[in-house]
Amino acid sequence: MTDPLRIERTGRIQTWTIDVPDAANAITGSDFIAAFDDAVDAANAATDVSVVILTGAGRFFSAGGNVRDMRDRTGVFGLEPLDQRHGYVSGIQRIPRALQRLEVPVIAAVNGAAIGAGCDLAAMCDIRIASETAFFAESFVQLGLIPGDGGSWFLPRAIGWARAAEMTFTGDRVDAATALSWGLVSEVVSDAELLPAAQRLAERIAKNPVPAVRMAKRLLLESRTASLDSTLALAAAMQPLAHQDPEHHRRVANLIR
Repeated sequence: MTDPLRIERTGRIQTWTIDVPDAANAITGSDFIAAFDDAVDAANAATDVSVVILTGAGRFFSAGGNVRDMRDRTGVFGLEPLDQRHGYVSGIQRIPRALQRLEVPVIAAVNGAAIGAGCDLAAMCDIRIASETAFFAESFVQLGLIPGDGGSWFLPRAIGWARAAEMTFTGDRVDAATALSWGLVSEVVSDAELLPAAQRLAERIAKNPVPAVRMAKRLLLESRTASLDSTLALAAAMQPLAHQDPEHHRRVANLIR
């Protein structure tokens, strides 16, 4: 049995590959959720890690929920309503919470279908690059469901209310070119170029001092919901820490030689 989330490291860059081949890279299994949680905590603890690339094995980025389990009503899908509510909180909803506490930027390298919770997972990432054959579908309503994983919070912040509403209410596919024009992804490349392009972007991030990158990410995340005054206060508290970083001193000295 393969690990549901394979982790590789090159320098300051980690690559996380969703690898659940028997379920189109579904992310609702307890093994995957636990592995994802652990990966976030390990990346935070590794203070020399700068950035994560998240991608999928094979032709799927992620199909989201395990439709076979839904059909058979197994796992969380077989529970009574009150237990199922708890199952969502202690299950799939751990993923957006984990990403919110991840200190380093995450680049989604969307290599194929990103469906349902897989689409939402991409929207949870800080930056998204797609291959030409990738597509996105907020397809919950087509199965008589709603986004139970936080997609209704993340998707409008990625592409605006109207586009998110269109995707959510129709469940229709959005191809890579459309995703680019809507701002859901920042770049579309050939299938073969996807991981190299993600790696190049990750290297542009990783060349910067790790503490500054991590604090800058936290500041951006907090600014989503904080007032200007609160954001300025957090920046004022963080900046003195950055000023004490020896790498900051070295780089400033190099600028004025």
